[in-house]
Order: sequence, then structure tokens, then C-alpha cells
Amino acid sequence: MSRLRAFVQLLGRSSTVEDSLQATARFIQELTGFDRVLVYRFDEGWNGQVAAEAGNGALPSYLDLRFPASDIPAQARALYASSPVRLIPDAAYQPVPIEPALNPETQMPLDLSLAQLRSVSPVHLEYMRNMGTAASMSVSIMVDGRLWGLVACHSASPHHMGVTTRDACDFTVQSLSMRISAQQREQEASSRVELGRITSRLLTSMATGTSWPEGLVYVGQDLLAQVNADGAAIITEGIYTALGNCLEEEDVRAVVSWLETDRSELDHFATSNLASEMVSATSFAGRASGIAAIRTSELYPSWLIWFRQEVIRTVKWGGNPHKLVTEAGRIHPRKSFDTWREQVHQHSIPWTQAELSAARDLRNAIVGIVLRRAEELAELTSELQRSNKELEAFSYSVSHDLRAPFRHIVGFAQLLGERETSLDSKSRHYLQNISESALAAGRLVDDLLNFSQLGRTSIALKKVDMNKLVEEVVKSVMLNQADRQIEWHVDKLPVAWGDATLLRQVWYNLVENAVKYSRDRSPAKISVSGSTKEDSIIYCITDNGVGFDMAYVGKLFGVFQRLQRAEDFEGTGIGLALVRRIVERHNGTIKASGEVGKGATFTFALPTPERKGRALA
Repeated sequence: MSRLRAFVQLLGRSSTVEDSLQATARFIQELTGFDRVLVYRFDEGWNGQVAAEAGNGALPSYLDLRFPASDIPAQARALYASSPVRLIPDAAYQPVPIEPALNPETQMPLDLSLAQLRSVSPVHLEYMRNMGTAASMSVSIMVDGRLWGLVACHSASPHHMGVTTRDACDFTVQSLSMRISAQQREQEASSRVELGRITSRLLTSMATGTSWPEGLVYVGQDLLAQVNADGAAIITEGIYTALGNCLEEEDVRAVVSWLETDRSELDHFATSNLASEMVSATSFAGRASGIAAIRTSELYPSWLIWFRQEVIRTVKWGGNPHKLVTEAGRIHPRKSFDTWREQVHQHSIPWTQAELSAARDLRNAIVGIVLRRAEELAELTSELQRSNKELEAFSYSVSHDLRAPFRHIVGFAQLLGERETSLDSKSRHYLQNISESALAAGRLVDDLLNFSQLGRTSIALKKVDMNKLVEEVVKSVMLNQADRQIEWHVDKLPVAWGDATLLRQVWYNLVENAVKYSRDRSPAKISVSGSTKEDSIIYCITDNGVGFDMAYVGKLFGVFQRLQRAEDFEGTGIGLALVRRIVERHNGTIKASGEVGKGATFTFALPTPERKGRALA
């Protein structure tokens, strides 16, 4: 008891798990007198490594050697878990049968799983002889209810040991198990505290940024430190962002595609040997053998992925683990335990539970931020919709009520000119200006009325012959341009899916603009073309007119925004805003490009008929 007490005190002073294992190996070797005591630790694949050793030199050293999982198969591990102490005092013993072979009451064989005198598998005895040991004892290291490893004792000659010493060894290893559990929990707690601080900084940055990816990028080093990664990538809503030593975008998107198909049911995934699960990952295993990934959206392929580089290790095995010896129809244990070295490729440093827990915590935080902002956005959208409806109603009312006064101004100005025949030329010039200004104001009111009505008008979707539509629009625009010299180049246009009346308005405004802004050219050249690309139909109209400065392209589609002087080119400044609104109501897009003095090109894209369900009603 005094020796056990002293050992427990020594164990309590050990600062690392490795120190605890070595102290246990020395103590049990002194306590039992075995020639060699090994502390054997299992990895995640149930391969074992000798992590500590004590001996008298009678048997060779196995320190740091690894042994494959096949040396201790699953059924043997189950027995070690249920019966912690197993002793074979003499490998050359002669087994004695139990009489009778079957229990007379149950007619079943006697269960000897927990019996110390139970005979041993012939394969295990052969394994011992191949190892050069005549006696052995194993004591199971159970940490938190799981088989963590073994204390394996060997002697070159038979070695008998009393029950008191066996109980002392059991007590010793149970003390070791509790110490390992405490040390692991202490390390994990310390790691969690540090990772918690990092997570807190990440949360603060995400909450104050305009978006959670932007917040994470702002504190990129913290994002990598949270799981001790070499690099990271964020893919969300089609946007790709890379940090640290990361893969090329093409490779990252390949990993995301694999996660979406082969691991679609998981919210998080981690491996230190990606190439063993994703075959194509062998091409970039050097830069990313390990990944830890969290899904950030249930609707879209949105992932945050951390990467770890390959760590090439030389592993020392106790004999060739890949060599099987087959004789007389069964597999025999290996005969050689000489050191056999193997280089392990395509593996990274494994992820710890604390790191994976931190990754999951970050995922929960991201999902929470996304949901909160979605609620805020939904509330804001509701407010905007209400405001838009009120604004549309107001503009409709004002525009409608203003039409009559402007008509009256024009009408009474004309009547006044007809009635007063004696007016001088300056007075008639004033009356003409009044009429023209009132007409211009009336056109502006009409355009405003059309613009406000567009938001209240439902879209009647059907196939639209764009060739016919453009032909009609060109004829209509050219009615007042008979003296113009214009070269038209109109290609065969693909059929569109949309509202014919509204699309006619789009073409009318674009064609009218092309004709208007190219009037200083002789000849003016206007071309119209169309094409189909993936799930969109694209239409272009190009002219060789005055063009515009691309620095102001952002203003082009705004209401009342004009890039040319009103004195040079007439118009209300609403036409292109109306065009954009119609295109967007069809769930399409429009853009413009130009150069001062060299013309302009307007391009708009509409969904194909296969995407018609996405158009706004």
C-alpha cells in the first residue's frame, strides 16, 4: 500500500500524459518483475503504438513501434474491455478440458469470458512464440468507458504472479486511467478557453460587419487560429473568398461539389486524409490533406472550409503490417517483429475535438446571424413594399391630376394667340414658349404616370416574337425621321418569354434613344442582335452616336438622370428607368457600355421559357 500510495502521488505530479505513461510502465515493471512492460495506445483506426516502455534488457525494445489493428482484432478488444486483467503465466501450458463439456442444466457451454483460468486462442499463443515471450499479462486502460490502450507485460520465461499483485496492477492502471482522463480534460478545457476567446472576436467582427463573410475576412488570422488551420475558403451565394495557404478556386469548388453530393446529409465534416474519401483530392493533397468544413446554408451551396497541409511522417512498425502468412488454410500471425519503416503520405495533423467543437460553435453563430439578418431584411422589405405602394399611389394621383392643368395651359395659350392677332413678335414668342413648356411638362407627367403604373400592372407571360416586335417599333420610330439616313442591321432574334406590351415599350425606348443620340451621324448605324446562353436570352442594340462616359454608367438607369444636355437632346430622363424596371419585373438584367463620341450598346437578358416560373407577377 505504501508503494501504491507513493505511485499515486507521483502520478498526480506528472504534467503530461506521456510522463504518466512512462511512470506507470516503470512502476508495474518493478512491481511484477516482468522482463518488459509496454504501454500500448490505440489510434482512431485501432492501430497501436508503444508510447512508453520499461524493461531489464532481456527482451528487445519496442518503444515507438506501431502494431496494426489486425494484431488485436475486434473480438479481442471487446474481451479486453470487459475483463481488464488477463494473465498467461506460461505460453507452453497444456489446456485441460472442462467436464462435462455442456452445463447439465442449460445444455450450453460454460461462459469463461471473465475467468482468469480460461484457455487462450492458439493464434495468440503462436503470436507470443513469434514474439519470443513465454509469459504475458495485459491490463486494459479504460478512459471514460472506452478502451484507450493496454499495459502489456512480457517475460522470456514463464512468470507466475499472485492475485494480490494482479489486483495492485489493476489499481495502478485504474489510477492511470483517471489521470489520463483528467489530463485530457484539462488540455481540452484550456484549448476551449483559448478557442472561445477567438470565437468571441469572430462573433464581434461578424456582428459589426455588413455581412458575416466580410466580418470573418476582416479577422482572417483569428479564423485560421480557431482550428489551427493553414488556410480557409468561404463560398456563399457564388462568392469565393480565400485566406492563408488555400487551394485554387477551382479545387475548392470541386471540394464543395463533393460535399454537396457525397456528404449532403452532414452540416459539418472533418478528415485528416481527404484523398482516402475524395479520389480527385490526390492532385492537391500536398496543400490540403486535411479539411474541416461547416455548411452555412440549407438552401444554397454555402460552406466555410479550413485546410491543413500534408505532413509526411515515417512510421516505425513492429514488422511489416501488410504481410499475411497463410498456411494450412488459415492466416497465421506475423513471425517477424523487426522494425519496418513506412512513409505515410496524404495525411495532415488530425483535428482535435476542441477544434471541431469550435468549428461547430462558429457554424451555429453564423446561422444565428443569417437568420437574424433575414428577419431584419424581411421586416425592411415589408416596410419598403408598403412605402413603395404609398409612393406609387401618390405619384399616380399627382401625375393624373396634373395632366388636365397642363392641357389647359396649352389650350388657352393657343386660343390667346388666335384671339389677339395684334400681338408683336416678342409676345408671340412668349406664348410659344408657354405652349412648348406645358407640352414638355405634359409629356413628363405622362412618363411619370406610366412609370408609376408599371408597379401596379400584372405581367401576362407568353411567347413573344421579338423579330416582329422590333420591326414594328422601328417603323413607328422612323415615321418622324423620314429625312434621316440610317443603316439598320437587324439579326434574326430568338423568341422571348414575357409580356408583349411591356417588351414593346422596352424596344421602343431603346430604339428611340439609338435614333435620337445618333442624329449627328451620317449615316447613322444601328444594329440589333440576339443570342441564347444557358438559361437566358440576350438582346443587344448598338449605335454609333454620341455615346457616354462609363464613369457615369451608374446614373444611366435612374429616374430624371441624363448624361446629355436637355438643350442638345430632348427627353424627360425617365425612359431608361422604365426600361430597367420592365426588364427586372421579368427577372432579367440590363446593362450599358459606351464611349464618348463612339456610340453606345445596351444589352438586356431575359429568362428562357424553362425559367418562366421565376418571373415576377
